[in-house]
Amino acid sequence: MALATRPLGSSGMDITTVGFGAWAIGGGEWAYGWGPQDDDASVAAIRRAVDLGVNWIDTAAIYGLGHSEEVVGRALRETPEADRPLVFTKCGMIPDRSRPFEDPRRTLQPASVRRELEASLRRLGVERIDLYQFHWPDQTDTPVEDSWGEMARFVEEGKVRAIGVANFDTALLERCEAIRHVDSLQPPFSLVRRGAGADVIPWAEAHRTGVIVYSPMQSGILTDTFSAERVARMDEKDWRRRNAQFNEPALSANVALRDALRPVARRHDTTVAAVAVAWTLSWPGVSGAIVGARSASQVDGWVPAASFSLTGEDLAEIGRALERTQAGSGPRQPSTPAPQPSMEARS
Repeated sequence: MALATRPLGSSGMDITTVGFGAWAIGGGEWAYGWGPQDDDASVAAIRRAVDLGVNWIDTAAIYGLGHSEEVVGRALRETPEADRPLVFTKCGMIPDRSRPFEDPRRTLQPASVRRELEASLRRLGVERIDLYQFHWPDQTDTPVEDSWGEMARFVEEGKVRAIGVANFDTALLERCEAIRHVDSLQPPFSLVRRGAGADVIPWAEAHRTGVIVYSPMQSGILTDTFSAERVARMDEKDWRRRNAQFNEPALSANVALRDALRPVARRHDTTVAAVAVAWTLSWPGVSGAIVGARSASQVDGWVPAASFSLTGEDLAEIGRALERTQAGSGPRQPSTPAPQPSMEARS
C-alpha cells in the first residue's frame, strides 16, 4: 500500500508520515502503563500497521519495563524480512524493579546508556537499531556532551544507524549539535499541547534535524469515541487517570475541541483521529507522527492521516476552534503549511 513519506532530517531514512507507537503495548504494570494489554492483540496491531504501509515503529526500553521491546521483537520475527519496518527506541529511564509504579530515574551516564543499548538489541532481536534516542534529559548531573559522545560512538560501532533525542529544549539541542549532528527530535505535540511549534520544531527545521512528534491525539482524547465516561472506566493503573488533561477543567475544553474537529473530518470523509494527526503533519519541519494502537481496529482510525492534507481553510477553522474552546496552549496554526510529502509504493 502507498503511504506518504518524508525524509527524517538528513539521516538518509525516508519514513511514512505516521509510525506505530508502542508505548501502550508495554502493558500496565509500571508507572506510566495504560492498563492490561493482550500481547496477541499488540502483535496484530503492529502487523495491521505494516500491512497498511507504515514503515517504522517507535518504542522504548522503559515501556512495560522492557516488555514493549519484547513484543516488538516478536512482531519483527513474525514479519517477512522484506517487509520489516524500521525500529526506533529510546533509553535513559531506569526503573526500580522492586517498585515499578514509582517514577523511573532519568540518567544518561555513558555506561548506563551502553548497558541499555545492549539490552534493547537483545529484546528486539536485531543487530542494529535504526534510531536510538535519549528519552528525557539527565537528572544525575552528567554533562550532555559526555552522553552524546557515547551515542556517537554507537553509530561508529555500527550498533545504531542514527541518533536522536526526545523532550530536549533548544539549549540542550545546541550542546548536542556542537558534538555531533542531532538526527532527530521527538517532542510532545498535539492540538492540545502545541508548545513545540514555537521553539524546538523551528530549531529542528533550521538544522535539518528530523522531527517525529508523539501523542498527536493527546493520548486518545482527540479520537472519535473518547468521552468523560470513558475516563471513569479506565483501569486504575492507567496513567491517564491522574493526568491533568483527563481531568477538569481541561477535560471539558478538550472534548469540546474534539467535537469541533468532526465537521473537518466529515469534509474529508475521515476520522477525528486522522484530522488531529494531520494537523501535526501540517507544520513545517515535522517528518512524522507517532501514533499508538492497542488493536488492529485502532490502526484503521489513524492511518488515513497519511493520505490527505488539511487545507488552509481547515487550519483556520481549527484555529478558531482552539480560540473558542481555550483547549491547550501554544501556537494555533503554522505560519505556512508543510510541503506535500512524496508517495512510497509498498507491497
